[in-house]
Amino acid sequence: MRIFPTPQDAEAAFYEALERADLELMMAVWAEDEEILCVHPGGARLSGQDQVRDSWRQILAGGARARVHLTQQTAISGPMVAVHSVHENFSAPGEKRPLQAVVATNVYLRTAAGWRMIVHHGSPAPGQAEPPREVPKILH
Repeated sequence: MRIFPTPQDAEAAFYEALERADLELMMAVWAEDEEILCVHPGGARLSGQDQVRDSWRQILAGGARARVHLTQQTAISGPMVAVHSVHENFSAPGEKRPLQAVVATNVYLRTAAGWRMIVHHGSPAPGQAEPPREVPKILH
């Protein structure tokens, strides 16, 4: 069993597992609890080990396909719980330009076996806002 001494270590392992398409590492990050929750972008709420594992098995079945670059990271931490909000920027291997952006919230719980993920919620990132139009200045 892997031990993650900090929430950041658990998060790094989560994204490593995602990039490597490593189901065993992915599930090592999750708490061994039936109360875990996962929502993939545009998907239904999944709860418990079986539903979460099955969803990741399907996602990772095709092997490593994308790189993930995290931006806009924000963390709120306490002694037992940590909440991380990130932008996941997915790109094809060797490409720098993101193909897809996801806004994700990851919640970690401190357990006897170290920090473990208990919630992952991803939503499609909104498109870039259009720059404000210039309004002509007219004097009356």
